[in-house]
Amino acid sequence: MGLRSKVFYERALKVIPGGVNSPVRACRAVKGEPIFFEKGEGAYLIDVDGNRYLDYVCSWGPLILGHAHPEVIAGIYFASKKGTSFGAPTWLEVELAELIKSCIPSIEKLRLVNSGTEATMSAIRLARAYTGRKKIIKFEGCYHGHVDSLLVKAGSGLATFGIPASPGIPEELTAHTLNLPFNDFEAVKKAFETYGREVAGVIVEPVPGNMGVVLPKESFLEFLREITQKYEALLIFDEVITGFRLGLSGAQGRYNISPDLTCLGKIIGGGLPVGAYGGKEEIMNLVAPEGPVYQAGTLSGNPIAVSAGLATLKELLKPGTYEKLEKVSHFLEEELKEVLKSLGLSYRISRAGSMLTLFFTEKEVINFETALSCDTEKFALFWQGMLKEGIYLPPSQFEAWFISLAHKEEDINQTIKAVYKVLKEIG
Repeated sequence: MGLRSKVFYERALKVIPGGVNSPVRACRAVKGEPIFFEKGEGAYLIDVDGNRYLDYVCSWGPLILGHAHPEVIAGIYFASKKGTSFGAPTWLEVELAELIKSCIPSIEKLRLVNSGTEATMSAIRLARAYTGRKKIIKFEGCYHGHVDSLLVKAGSGLATFGIPASPGIPEELTAHTLNLPFNDFEAVKKAFETYGREVAGVIVEPVPGNMGVVLPKESFLEFLREITQKYEALLIFDEVITGFRLGLSGAQGRYNISPDLTCLGKIIGGGLPVGAYGGKEEIMNLVAPEGPVYQAGTLSGNPIAVSAGLATLKELLKPGTYEKLEKVSHFLEEELKEVLKSLGLSYRISRAGSMLTLFFTEKEVINFETALSCDTEKFALFWQGMLKEGIYLPPSQFEAWFISLAHKEEDINQTIKAVYKVLKEIG
């Protein structure tokens, strides 16, 4: 940690819990202290001490174009000149909603909100209202925001800190949450056989990214679609991470699944505070003022955030964009495999599009339990070593690396040299 970062951290500890405004930023899981950043340029971050890092966090996914993309900055600038917030409709939010709908066929109507947490919370409320049922099925290691009823064996920061739930959440709020192992067909089948007519819906990260990147087993998502239809429950895809990152239609497009509701996150705001939930018109028409399910937000559809989102999605719509992103992501994966092979290491690499995790375990990672077999002590040494080499990785074994369109072949080569050097040192 540089001197200025250290000073800011000491000041932050006096006014902010843990000195950070989101737990995983604390870097405690990797035995470090938070770095305070001042600027982002393309694939790089510059901290307050002037140190430059190649960034694989990308604001935890949304910055698919990289930092300070000129079109996004221009959208923010011109929107801000007209005002920051109106608390009233703008044409920009209509255009963004139309663009999202045109890309994701399962979304017939959608509501803009301010975060992924708001999106999942609202989707759960809507599913319960639509079905008249109370129980929700989720999966261990899948993080759906800090929603009370879903904060049960969640991934992300909870996995990082080893917290199974959170104080302050009454048992009554989680009593209707059924928590199952991801990729476990039999557990899902038994849950529906026992509680089927009480289940309002299944919420799932179609490709989990909050226990590291874990791929769904073949036909697992199809199985979820079939069993929810059989028991007349809703299937909710939490695509806060995967939406527009795994393709214009997200994970549901990649796996050809049509969920009833979809949750989206800050990638549709270019990294600014935006989220959305949407789905079948019949279901979405229950949302106020069209229907009785209340959900509101003064800043929902904020013109500055929406402008950044429109600029981002329009860039992603350009021909060859995802092919370019896949090429650089595939290159990183293959080069990492070569490093592991040359060093005689059997660590696991899991990748879906431009999301990747290097798991410090020899076990195949298929769910939360196998993810927890990772050597987190060794990962901490790896993270520290990579930081010294100018590579900024997510400060947790249980998070995804994110590749952006700003990452070039030379950046990947720089990364691979650092990985080889660090792994050779720590084993």
